[in-house]
Amino acid sequence: MKWTLDWLKEYLKTDASAEKIADTLTRIGLEVEDVIAPVAPIAAKIVECAPVPNSDHLHILQVDDGTATLRQVVCGAPNARVGLVSALALPGCVIQGHEIQSGKLRGVVSNGMMCSGLELGLNDDHSGIVELDENTKIGSPVIDMPIVFDAGITPNRPDYLAVRGIARDLSAAGIGEYIAPDDGVFGVSGNARAVNIQTDKCRAYKLCEIHNIKMSPSNRTIASRLAAIGINPKNAPIDATNYICYDMAQPMHCFDSDEIHGDITVRMAQDKEQFTDLFGNVHELQPTDIVIADDKGILALAGVVGGARGMTTENTKNIILESAYFDPVCVRKTSKRLGISTDASYRYERGIDTTITGPALMCAVKIITDACGGNIVGFSAAGTDSAPNTKIEFSPDLFLKKTGIEMPSEEMREILSRLGYTGAFGAKVWSLTPPHSRVDVQIPETIVADLIRIYGYDKVAQSEKHTSGEFVHSYNSELQIKDLLASRNLNECKTFGFGCAAHEDLLSNRKIIKIANPITADLDTARNGLLGGLLRVVSDNEKRGFPNLNLFEVGTVFTGDTPNAQQTEICIVRTGATSPRHWMRRNRDVDIYDVKADLIALMRGQHFTTETDNAPKWAHPFRYGRIVQGKKQIAEFGELNPMVAHALKIKTNVVVAIVFDANAIPHKTRHSISALSEFQPITRDFAFIVDSDFPAEKIVHTAVSVDKRIVNAVVFDSFVMDSGKKSIAFTLTIQPNENMSDTDLLQLQSAVITKVEKQCNAQIRDK
Repeated sequence: MKWTLDWLKEYLKTDASAEKIADTLTRIGLEVEDVIAPVAPIAAKIVECAPVPNSDHLHILQVDDGTATLRQVVCGAPNARVGLVSALALPGCVIQGHEIQSGKLRGVVSNGMMCSGLELGLNDDHSGIVELDENTKIGSPVIDMPIVFDAGITPNRPDYLAVRGIARDLSAAGIGEYIAPDDGVFGVSGNARAVNIQTDKCRAYKLCEIHNIKMSPSNRTIASRLAAIGINPKNAPIDATNYICYDMAQPMHCFDSDEIHGDITVRMAQDKEQFTDLFGNVHELQPTDIVIADDKGILALAGVVGGARGMTTENTKNIILESAYFDPVCVRKTSKRLGISTDASYRYERGIDTTITGPALMCAVKIITDACGGNIVGFSAAGTDSAPNTKIEFSPDLFLKKTGIEMPSEEMREILSRLGYTGAFGAKVWSLTPPHSRVDVQIPETIVADLIRIYGYDKVAQSEKHTSGEFVHSYNSELQIKDLLASRNLNECKTFGFGCAAHEDLLSNRKIIKIANPITADLDTARNGLLGGLLRVVSDNEKRGFPNLNLFEVGTVFTGDTPNAQQTEICIVRTGATSPRHWMRRNRDVDIYDVKADLIALMRGQHFTTETDNAPKWAHPFRYGRIVQGKKQIAEFGELNPMVAHALKIKTNVVVAIVFDANAIPHKTRHSISALSEFQPITRDFAFIVDSDFPAEKIVHTAVSVDKRIVNAVVFDSFVMDSGKKSIAFTLTIQPNENMSDTDLLQLQSAVITKVEKQCNAQIRDK
């Protein structure tokens, strides 16, 4: 999207510099990619004029451009002569959309171009170069060249495709005052031909018929603005449609009325119906395409491109000007299938303001009649341009919940009002209607996004805030998880947000969410897990000789096809050896205890238990575990199933850990830091006999839970006995907070033995 500074100031009263405007737009969500200050043509005096050899009209000019050195320019104007002061476009100047460059004409070097009045937009004269007053200062600019902004538009902000929309956002951000446009009011009148809408894919269609026009150039302001943004001005009717497209984001089209037979009909195309566009290309249409037609056939492909029949020419005397709203999905399908992308389709695809078809038509009519004259035969319309009844229930408390910062309700109300929101602001829950141009606003979260971008992303809290007895986690909670995993020698990996149905079926029994229009054949789902993407990375790296990997990813996965059926998952994959081979130490392969340690670190001291049954498809059935808190499953870990590894062509050993929902990970360490005890810690060893399939972790947790003074437990021995039972030995660390007698210590030991034997069906080993 391009626009000029003077164009913007038509809707924004401001003294801000171009740089300030660009910085503000980038800050509030519209990334300005470039601010172009064009080189203006300057006054130059012809000092020498000689004919070009073997040419009957070209001259070699030596011109004084205000520097110490004369500049050589080749010119074919008949009025070029010594002493004439004219306009010189230096290399780098853009004239009528073309950048001037140094080059050769008939073998003679030319370092610029002498300009006519038409090329400068000063008048209609192109019979020769412009003749300036002889007292004009040499080297001074001849005309003012507008400053041009160039910005990238995201698909969710179609209102930024209008200069008016950009001005409104700048006003809301405090850069000037928005100047509301004074558009004409549309009304059906006169004897214009009728409009018949035969499809629900056209919401509104309006036209104006104008006769006896004289094809003329647009006024200087419109022509210069269009030329500055790269659109070559042609004539007032064509320029008017282009201008309104950028000014109001309303695409329009102009027909030659004499080439239209009967009334205008908006309908769906017939299967394999032929259409020739205004470039001469023939297209075979489908019933999903919207067309504009008359009694003899198709005149235009609605919202995409005009047709060869009915196009205006320099000889056109009578015109029909249309302004309509077409279904975005239909327009996009047609545009993509036929490979035709125009300014009109670009805007219709993203959605336009449903209420401006009338005002846009009135503005275009005024531009055309002011330049070309003519008689307005009348106006016709069909359909409705009334705005959808969009009501969004928004609570100011939602802003605090989503961003972690407090903003006064009065400031929220002021920002939303400047952005064009209307409705009831007084109650605890506001009922708001977004401006008609904001077709992207459908849910309360979009209002939160509007508030924070205007209020300032730099004001988002950098740490947790305690409010109303609850912790509000700021956006950096995910960053804290990533920092912790990185500190454990894991490297973050970013894979595609899509998944492969074949791989997902191989890895789990989760629901597979198929995509209707996948970008590639092997990325055909909205991924239901991160493991598939990471295993693809493992396979690719192994093929290239990098088998030792320590990777993690934090990303969104989808459990269904509804808006809320998604969650943030954490996946850790370690492969190969724990470290490179070295003569000073013995190396080992990674195992499931490495990824279990990663999960324990993420749990930040929280209590949990481990279960080992019901291994998923991806996991080795006997080398798998789940971390559970009560009945809630937090995470799982294990070794990759050999059959899965074979199917994915992975030869390296792979261990995996998956956290099902990152929100279940505690953001604070459970144990607080306390002063060092003055009493020395005490250690005691225990050994119990349990069933061979009983987890050692449950025994340890049971022992630790006996007394708060037991601060640590470490298993140091485990083996299977002749009886088939298992012996588990561990050391408990006891941290007294006062003097402990031998009797106290024996009582604690007895309590541990009693509880473990009772809850774990265990027996203390006496030798």
